Amino acid sequence: MKKSIANWGNYPVMESDEKLFSFDDQLQEIIRTSGHFIPRGNGRCYGDASLSTETINTLKYDKILSFDTVNGIFECQSGLVLDQVLEVIVPKGWFLPVTPGTKFITVGGAVGSDVHGKNHHVDGCFSNHVIEMDVVLANGQTTTCSPQQHTDLFEATCGGMGLTGLITRIKFRLKKIETSFIRQRQIKAANLEELIRLFEEYQHYTYSMAWIDCLKKGKDFGRSILIVGEHATVNELKEQHRNDPLALPRKKSISFPFNLPSWVLNTWSVKAFNFLYYAKNFKKEINNLVPYEPFFYPLDAILHWNRGYGKKGFVQYQFVLPLHAKEGLIDILNRISDKGLGSFLAVLKVFGKQESLISFPFEGFTLALDFPVRKDLFAFLDELDQVVLRYGGRLYMSKDARMRPEILEAGYPRLEEFKAIVKKYNPDAKIRSVQSDRLLLTK
Repeated sequence: MKKSIANWGNYPVMESDEKLFSFDDQLQEIIRTSGHFIPRGNGRCYGDASLSTETINTLKYDKILSFDTVNGIFECQSGLVLDQVLEVIVPKGWFLPVTPGTKFITVGGAVGSDVHGKNHHVDGCFSNHVIEMDVVLANGQTTTCSPQQHTDLFEATCGGMGLTGLITRIKFRLKKIETSFIRQRQIKAANLEELIRLFEEYQHYTYSMAWIDCLKKGKDFGRSILIVGEHATVNELKEQHRNDPLALPRKKSISFPFNLPSWVLNTWSVKAFNFLYYAKNFKKEINNLVPYEPFFYPLDAILHWNRGYGKKGFVQYQFVLPLHAKEGLIDILNRISDKGLGSFLAVLKVFGKQESLISFPFEGFTLALDFPVRKDLFAFLDELDQVVLRYGGRLYMSKDARMRPEILEAGYPRLEEFKAIVKKYNPDAKIRSVQSDRLLLTK
């Protein structure tokens, strides 16, 4: 079916022949008759990683295959969305081992982007919890891979942006919980220096992240709110919640009805938002119990919030720098402030140690920022790319819509090894995307 598609940033937009399947024989026929394609889930990556003139959509391939409620092992088809997984596992006392900031991605997408969350410094990426998975290769063959079996395929598929094949089945481990609530602590940091100290002070918490005011200068440069949390125990709940401690949160959502005019997004509106957001925490520290949804997925309560960036869309720019490269973080924040390109959503997290083939994280600070598309944006981001590389960092392919191939090559030391594995399992580049061609991964 020909349709206009885009990922969550609404940039770029393109025409694609999108095909859906519910059964294995349908998938085999689609692969056999397709010229080239890229697997696509719910389109929640930000750039062009799941865009192609032909796409195979997994959303109808969404069955739960098994759930070991004693040992917390879940097995499903790749098109199942995390929201659907949570509705089944939370009432049984289990939670996702790792989750990004939206519950509306597919499990296959979680592997393909090797998503991380607020707990990377403790639990790593999603792939750290995958026991095994089935991947349908470009020739239609189904191969089961795991950390012990066909390990090259497994490592290249985790974070490989769909280029090794179409994931059809995933079995992964869950995290045990007593309640569906989070014990949350919010601490205001007057500046970036205090924030970094607070990250160190609260590193024992399982979950942590910070919102940063990226436009503030002077002594308040980098003022922030650090948010940390733990899964609450039954004893920590208020009396009214103890009878049903694993109850699912009530679904509350509003919808962004239309694309905002581009003139709404400017330095002054971002400054006003940042002032109000920082001021809403009228105390230095706030401690409370909250359902898991507002803690992990605050933006999911606003359906179509991406429309707030206007018809031209936006790009999310996410990089990671080594822990010792604090000067690089300061340099980038200063450049953003000087340019007046502040982001409403500037999120800083800390990654733990990780050595992997193509996955994004390594030990360090990662900052994600949203920028509306405008004529001078990409030249500015090219400038930021050079700063990221100068301080030993790299960019996240799942958020990328414009990186140059030499930037990817400089940031990922095992890139040639990854390319060789892609060539082994996808020899004729039948599986390819706009991004993979742009980054010379399939050309």
